[in-house]
Formats: sequence, structure tokens, C-alpha cells
Amino acid sequence: MKHVPNALTITRILVTPILLVLLFQDSLVAQAWALGLFVYASVSDWADGLVARHFDVGTRFGQFLDPVADKVLTLGTFFVLSVIMPENVPLWLVLMVALREVVVTVYRLYIKRRGATLTTSRRAKWKTAAQLTFLISLLVIMTAARTVEPVVGWMEAVLTSSAVFWAMVIVTAVTVWTGIDYFTRPEITQDAASNGS
Repeated sequence: MKHVPNALTITRILVTPILLVLLFQDSLVAQAWALGLFVYASVSDWADGLVARHFDVGTRFGQFLDPVADKVLTLGTFFVLSVIMPENVPLWLVLMVALREVVVTVYRLYIKRRGATLTTSRRAKWKTAAQLTFLISLLVIMTAARTVEPVVGWMEAVLTSSAVFWAMVIVTAVTVWTGIDYFTRPEITQDAASNGS
């Protein structure tokens, strides 16, 4: 079990480019595969952490790679969606999400260089839940919009309404707010390797 968490994380990174290419394909099969790969990647994110904690096989490499894999998956999908449907997922909102991720990552590395660890905020899990819920829901709608009537009509009505845009606004607001939370209520723990304990 020692290598399972890292293997799942690496697999998540490897399937992401395939997922992004499939999103550009205007067919039911491609969209269904994109949805399946995204769901797999999301579940693997939960699974690798569960295995690492349960069997106590977490590594520093895994601690570094796991958040990188998450950001590659979510930000990559957000950027592709901003190209496919710019009115629903505008680039300026995606850039706000990306900026939050970059700032928090740089801050985390800064804290790490000082011999401490920036603990993941409980509120940050709301960010992850909001992003994954939005992305999976949108991918489901995009897939269903390529099936049969009357489902196609219903899904196209959703995609042409302002509902997706406002959902993206909420996701962005939650993402930015949880990023600010890292600076207003930092949860920093001293690394045992740096303090001799």
C-alpha cells in the first residue's frame, strides 16, 4: 500500500490532459468520457488521502504532489470551459480562482521554508466541495445536452440561462474568501524536523 497514494495522484495528473482534449469534442461519447475521467480523478483525490492516512504511508513527495494534481485538474477544466462557454464561465472569474490558488501556494511554500506547515483550512474544504460540485454538475449538463429530446432541450435551456454564470460567481466568491481566510486565520504548525521534536 506504500505506493498507492502517489500512484493515484500521478494517474490523476496523467488523465487530466486527456479529459481536457475530450471536452473540446462535440460528441456524446467524448463528453461522457470527459465526465467519467473527471469523476474518477475527483474520487482518486479522496481515495489517495484516505489510503495515506489509514495505512500511515504518506510521504513528503505525496504531500507536495497531491495539491499540484488537484490544481492541474480543476484549473485546467475551468480554463477549457472558459474557452468553450465564455459567457457561462468567463475568463475573468477563472483568473480570480487561479490567482487565489497561486497566492495560497506561494504563501504555503514561504511558510514551509521557515520550517513550518500551513495546515489546510477547514473552510478550504468548502472551496474544494464548491468547485467539484460545480464542475461535475456542468459536465453532466453538457453530456446530457447531447443525448435525446426532451432532455436536450432542458439542458440547453440551462446552458443558455444565467444560472451557470451565477453559480460560477458563487464558486469564485467561496474560493477567494477561503484564500483570504488563510491570511486572517492562519493555522501554522511547526515541523518536527525543524524543531528537533
